[in-house]
Amino acid sequence: MKNRNQITVLSLEQALALPFATERMVQQGWRVIRIETPSEDGGGNAGDPNRYIGSDLGYHDLHSYYIAPNIGKEAITINLKKKEGQDLLLKIIKELNVDVFMCNTLPKRYKQLGIDFNTLSQANPKLIWCGISAMGPDYPERAGYDPALQALMGYTFMTGEPDGKPVPCGIPIIDLKAGDEAFTQVILAMLEQKNSPVGRVGVGAGKEIHISMAQCAASWLITALPQLAFVKNESELFTRSGNEHRSFIPCNAYPTTDGFVYLAIGNDLQWNKFTSLKGFEKLFSESRKTNEGRMKDKENIYHEIGEITKNYTTKEFSDLCLSINLSVAPVNSIKEVAALEFVNKNMLKTSLPDGREAKLSPASYNTEYLEKNNFLLKCSPRLGEQNEIVYKEIGYSESEIKQLEEERII
Repeated sequence: MKNRNQITVLSLEQALALPFATERMVQQGWRVIRIETPSEDGGGNAGDPNRYIGSDLGYHDLHSYYIAPNIGKEAITINLKKKEGQDLLLKIIKELNVDVFMCNTLPKRYKQLGIDFNTLSQANPKLIWCGISAMGPDYPERAGYDPALQALMGYTFMTGEPDGKPVPCGIPIIDLKAGDEAFTQVILAMLEQKNSPVGRVGVGAGKEIHISMAQCAASWLITALPQLAFVKNESELFTRSGNEHRSFIPCNAYPTTDGFVYLAIGNDLQWNKFTSLKGFEKLFSESRKTNEGRMKDKENIYHEIGEITKNYTTKEFSDLCLSINLSVAPVNSIKEVAALEFVNKNMLKTSLPDGREAKLSPASYNTEYLEKNNFLLKCSPRLGEQNEIVYKEIGYSESEIKQLEEERII
């Protein structure tokens, strides 16, 4: 039920970028109601396609890939292709006094589905509206999935071994960056509502926000795009560089007797400390005292360091470097990351349908709401799981809800 002091978010969402944004809102203690499309015939893979990806958890519409970005949410269905469904959406916004509406639908469909800002703000003039799309409303038909956008925006071109294929990052970083940006811009809009003088934004005024995934990705090219203004020729531009840092030498991964270790040396003082270690003195030379000098001899430096590290276990080498405050880390598997004490103790958890408790991943920040709930949030909702609760909340009777179902409006 609506807590009048609780922020309510209505989100027409699927995939990852927007669910990640609204999951951050759940972690603040906000009420998030996700909207999905109902089944046309009562079967099939309706709603968010991510529901059907990953391990089967005992329900057709509840698979593992969907769980983590959707814990703690509610789920309803509305057929927004029908006028009745669009009217129902307006009623929900008005009756629940919805604070924020979000979507990650193609911009060309905003007006078709009756979810554009001008339409929805009629139900609540204070509504904050936020849409995530591949390239914003200037490109209304452009679809956007993270791997393709990584390719478009140069991420794939810069990732991988110099003589190998271009590859995307191991996690969907553009999805996650766009989700974080949507979360941030909604928060900023709330501050504007509260503090802006009438005549500029207007105290309590609504706001329309468009998040372009491509622009978000471009904003993170802050070490790459500016090079175009400074290099003398194209050969100096960033390309694939494997494990090495493009600017600081010798940041790289090195073999050990039981795995790999990453050593990041970021300045000349750190290099001097490193080459002063017993057994490492032979790495030193006058020509290598500066980062510029080391850049000219980097391949030999990488090889020589690797010849030393392969005689150590990962822990031995890490402990040695940590003893002089160098930045060093084992190249951990995801299983090893999960075992790290500071990760494990902050894991978000949920109870699966079979009663098992599953650890998921930590929040980026431990909010008061999460700590109060011992980091345990209810399991991600099944398709339309809260239909009856939400529709009764806005005044519908059981028979009216049944009629909405029969007419395929929900």
